[in-house]
Amino acid sequence: MDMSITRRRALQTAGVAAVAAGIGLAPGPAASASPSGRKATGRIDTHHHAVPDDMRQWAIARGLIPEEGGPSWVYWTEEDALQLMRDNDIAAAVVSAPVPSVAFADRDLAEEGVRVCNESYAQLVADHPGRFGFFANVAPLHVDLAIDQAAYALDELGADGIILMASAGGRYLGDPAFDRLFAALNERRAVVFVHPDGLPDSTLELPGVSPSLADFLLDTTRAALNLIASGTLERNPDLSIILSHAGGFLPYLAGRAESQGRRGEFVDPEVFGRALRRFYYDTALPASPYAMPTLLKAVGPSQIFYGTDFAARPADEVGAITVDLDRDQALDRQTRHAINRRNALRVFPRLAKRLQ
Repeated sequence: MDMSITRRRALQTAGVAAVAAGIGLAPGPAASASPSGRKATGRIDTHHHAVPDDMRQWAIARGLIPEEGGPSWVYWTEEDALQLMRDNDIAAAVVSAPVPSVAFADRDLAEEGVRVCNESYAQLVADHPGRFGFFANVAPLHVDLAIDQAAYALDELGADGIILMASAGGRYLGDPAFDRLFAALNERRAVVFVHPDGLPDSTLELPGVSPSLADFLLDTTRAALNLIASGTLERNPDLSIILSHAGGFLPYLAGRAESQGRRGEFVDPEVFGRALRRFYYDTALPASPYAMPTLLKAVGPSQIFYGTDFAARPADEVGAITVDLDRDQALDRQTRHAINRRNALRVFPRLAKRLQ
């Protein structure tokens, strides 16, 4: 059984709808209304991990996930996602699949797997144009292939951006090996969602402490620092880069980075400051009454998106975190609206047109 939708079907469904939106054609009624028939006005979730059935069945067939058991997030369904969105006043979600780069180390597997992922997402958007967008996967260990995959996803499938893991093949994203990929994405003024994959060089485990508690945050932080130190960020001024999980520890080490910059041990403090305020950040943990004041002080409200980390975080936990965000006294009404919706509408124009 072919687990991907055909190129023709993708173009007839997701590609046509998304490209039409991208060039300014008026969306149809289904693209502008929620399932209740009302114009969508709720939150936009930029950190939502979806596993459509085509993607799940392909991963099972290739031995990447077990047929039974395994992590709970692989059992994502449209019904569960839409219920979560109704429960938390989420108008739309930009879905993604943080596939470890090593899974696409084999070129043939990379070609097949990325196609399945991206075309599955394109079909999801075609089925629910007013509820979903997507970040497309690419295979960065094969740079020429990744450039072609990004072009197909952005130009023909109507992707809203590209997801990249913090490192690939033991190299962080600022490594020269990925320069051509970043240059190609910059030429398209792409949105890049950077997601952690755990520390690539750590063999020391902490008993009773999940890698997602701290290692994932450090992985994102290291990727961001590498993008700054290598000059990748400054060489690609038209990229919009989102750092998962509120940037890891990046906003909280700003003073240390500035101090080292003054001593010639890191980039100039002005370069670091520009980078800190240029990145985008989502609220998918550690946004909290503890973290939010520092994040707002460091980057301002215009750079922050609402994010849930569903289905890696279960629905009840998403609800609890969202209630905490709504009650956070660091957020006034205008700032809360910017984080929940307005910033995403500015950065994701295709999705914004479908929500009008």
